[in-house]
Amino acid sequence: MLELFPENNTVLSPSIPDGKIFYYPTFLSKKEADLLYAVFLETTPWQKDNITIYGKTYAQPRLTSLYGLNEKPYSYSNISMHPNPMTPILKDLLSKIENKTEHSFNAVLLNLYRDGKDSNGWHADNEKELGENPIIASISLGQERYFHLKHREIKEERFKIKLAHGSLLLMAGALQHHWLHQIPKTTRPLKQRINLTFRNIK
Repeated sequence: MLELFPENNTVLSPSIPDGKIFYYPTFLSKKEADLLYAVFLETTPWQKDNITIYGKTYAQPRLTSLYGLNEKPYSYSNISMHPNPMTPILKDLLSKIENKTEHSFNAVLLNLYRDGKDSNGWHADNEKELGENPIIASISLGQERYFHLKHREIKEERFKIKLAHGSLLLMAGALQHHWLHQIPKTTRPLKQRINLTFRNIK
């Protein structure tokens, strides 16, 4: 599997078929990232839900929390989440992301990966609430984890990206239609990671 952005110190938009992806490894300074990690870890109302995949129900292998600028719910895998009001610190981060990407967002899903056993299986962020070609902005805080991508039809098109503490990953174009992504499990001992995925719920 080819690693995109292996040096983790440059901003690139690699040429991949049927989608666009941008990576900003130092979007946040270490001081900013450390502060946000501590605040979100301690103040977020984390919840644990069951998730249904192919008709089978499991305990979701991570904790989550949804915030929004409005009261629109967000649903995936038979989970329906109702947002908490966006906090001032999340609004500040949202403004920073929008200034960088020139895209607007009205909701953010937070994920807490407690160790290497916590994961997010192969999926696409293609729920109808997100519109035709959704743009997803993803902030990573804490433990570095690999983010995997695979094309739905071109089997040899598979990539991975090591998501750094304080980095921003932007998925755009038709990526959610043609690609799947995951944060895989690992047996390596890992510390906690917080991921914030900003999206625009229609």
